[in-house]
Amino acid sequence: MYGETQPIEAEALLEKANAMIAEHEDYFVGLEATEVGQNGNILVFRGNYFLDEQGLPTSKSTTVFNVFKFLALQLSAQYHLKQ
Repeated sequence: MYGETQPIEAEALLEKANAMIAEHEDYFVGLEATEVGQNGNILVFRGNYFLDEQGLPTSKSTTVFNVFKFLALQLSAQYHLKQ
């Protein structure tokens, strides 16, 4: 089902993801992946999306979305979550 990807524990994957986030050009303090799930062959990262008081996206929300998308593309090609 996962092709050529390696199995990895969620905690280890979050460590790798957060290291990549810290090196990303769009990084800002507080940007962090706190959860990861598997949806088919795609890894889905979650964390604070920095919504406003009404629950609407802010400029930081767009950055978080784009960085999590980057992680999904990069890491889904290499890993899948251990069952």
